[in-house]
Amino acid sequence: MATSSFRPTYAFPIWQPVAAVRPAMSAPWWQWVASTDSLTARLINAGGERPFRVRLLHQGVGTPRLDEALALGIAPRRYAWLREVALCVGGSPWVVARSVAPLAQLQGQHLKGLGERSLGSWLFQQPDLVRGPIEASTCAPRVKYPESDQARSLWGRRSVFQHGGLSLLVQEHFLTTMADDLRLPSR
Repeated sequence: MATSSFRPTYAFPIWQPVAAVRPAMSAPWWQWVASTDSLTARLINAGGERPFRVRLLHQGVGTPRLDEALALGIAPRRYAWLREVALCVGGSPWVVARSVAPLAQLQGQHLKGLGERSLGSWLFQQPDLVRGPIEASTCAPRVKYPESDQARSLWGRRSVFQHGGLSLLVQEHFLTTMADDLRLPSR
């Protein structure tokens, strides 16, 4: 009798409230994943003298994935602004991020002109910014970052930010390259 390995596949990643995954997470990772301040500022600080750079991987109009539409409370297959970046320190990608915003809410937000500027550098300057609950996952990022085929994601987090009528889903995945450079534990 032949046996085969069965690995369940999910229609979309499993995201849980960050407090629910706390028991599986080391204290150093908790400080990164559960933080509510600017990830950009934290990366710059952790990188020390190494230069910080945002590498724009993709930006444009498309349809969000089902779990993204559900998180934003919009109908599936509605057009949205999509942005994927690698946040690099010293030339090494530490985080890959994907941001999604309903196209109808982008009026006057100036997000299309960000280029290789950090979304966080804009977002955390907004005086009326409200951050929704943070969710965490161990799912692989669905962002292509070609020069780091060896890097894998250890933890991912996401939350919905509200600002001036805009709902913006920000998903960030911390890579093994960051863990190696900062000597963080594997979990």
